[in-house]
Amino acid sequence: MQDYLKFYINGEWVDPETPRTLEVENPATEEPFARISLGSEADVDKAVAAAKAAFESFSQTSVEFRAELLEKIAAGIQERASDMAKAISDEMGAPMWLASAAQVPAGMGHYMAAAKILREYQWEEERGATLIRKEPIGVCGFITPWNWPQNQIACKVAPAIATGCTMVLKPSEIAPLDAMIVAEIFHDAGVPPGVFNLVNGDGPGVGAYMSQHPGIDMMSFTGSTRAGVLVSQAAAPTVKRVALELGGKSPNIVLPDADLKKAVSGGVMQMMTNTGQSCNAPSRMLVQKDQQEEAIAIAKATAEQVKVGAGDEAPRGAMGPISNGNQWNKVQDLIQKGIDEGATLVAGGTGRPEGFNKGYFTKPTVFANVTNDMTIAREEIFGPVLCILPYDTEEDAIRIANDTVYGLSSYVQSSDLNHARKVGNQIRAGNVHINGAGPDFATGAFGGYKQSGIGREWGDYGFEEFLEVKTVFGNAPA
Repeated sequence: MQDYLKFYINGEWVDPETPRTLEVENPATEEPFARISLGSEADVDKAVAAAKAAFESFSQTSVEFRAELLEKIAAGIQERASDMAKAISDEMGAPMWLASAAQVPAGMGHYMAAAKILREYQWEEERGATLIRKEPIGVCGFITPWNWPQNQIACKVAPAIATGCTMVLKPSEIAPLDAMIVAEIFHDAGVPPGVFNLVNGDGPGVGAYMSQHPGIDMMSFTGSTRAGVLVSQAAAPTVKRVALELGGKSPNIVLPDADLKKAVSGGVMQMMTNTGQSCNAPSRMLVQKDQQEEAIAIAKATAEQVKVGAGDEAPRGAMGPISNGNQWNKVQDLIQKGIDEGATLVAGGTGRPEGFNKGYFTKPTVFANVTNDMTIAREEIFGPVLCILPYDTEEDAIRIANDTVYGLSSYVQSSDLNHARKVGNQIRAGNVHINGAGPDFATGAFGGYKQSGIGREWGDYGFEEFLEVKTVFGNAPA
């Protein structure tokens, strides 16, 4: 059993004010392998006080100082990449190939991108006799999830450091160990005391108190829409800024002129990546009704080729377990709901895959003949479950795509780029991926419409979340 019982506050590893521990479970074995401490309001108060004291000086540091700091952090992650990949694999179940190839590099990429953007960022703009100036918002509170832990930490921490903010992080108590390694890397990189503080804990004990804390100027939360609402409600009395990156039910429109085999097989594999635990996963595949049978056959064959495994033993491309027991039960219930409501089970289904009698492993599952009023088409499943929905016309596809409370991401497949753009422009979502295009941390803006969130992460748009705008009148001599 590994013990990680201290918090990182004001540049030091300190004991919690009140000892209370939580076991961290490996989802591949269902057995605890580490212990953390759960924080309290007193721990949050200490961390906020440290961040507030550090803000006065850190907010005045030079652009080059902060850019070099970000580069040192990225170098530190690179140096400890194997440690971090192992922690992520153990705590949330990503196979080592995925933890090493995607989970760790995603986090590192945000620090490098932030350093580059920072050196080119325009902090002031003169408009006649008026000066528009951007300044750091202050002390930030971060609550991050378990599904892409390093990515989601870096999405918040990198731009916060770049803009001169200080912060308190509460990582997911399900996947906290990679965050502890990050704190060690920050310490070794020379991040000034109080700039970055880490308090482990659960939502009711730490997250809610952070959200309402008068010493925190901004909250940034990634997680479920339900929890995002609670963060907003708790933050409202102190009128702090709130940024939310929440759930999704992203449509993947396969237009009739697309390469059907490539589009469908690629959509299935993207849905199964990270065991379907991505808020922007293409979970609703829309296929023209005349191509349904062929698309179903392709999806079935692709899903049945997906391997399942854990840790070092999982082959490249294999799917790991669901990250925790509560989520596994939710996914199983929703798969059964799809069967009960009349969707056609094409591949997978309830229960563990053959050969697994332990661990939160799930069968790669595909449903066809799904209608958009079914539960599996409405709710974010957050597991390896793909829904295939038929459509009549292009207008019908767009209507179905937009018929959701979410609006995080979307996907369009077509052999005609202009055609794909035209369709993408009509989808009410923050991101559109054309023909399988991947993300761009440096220039993209990640975030959603409707109940998928408020605000944007990545690139210079991510910087804006952490800045106040000050207008100076009479800036020019009379």
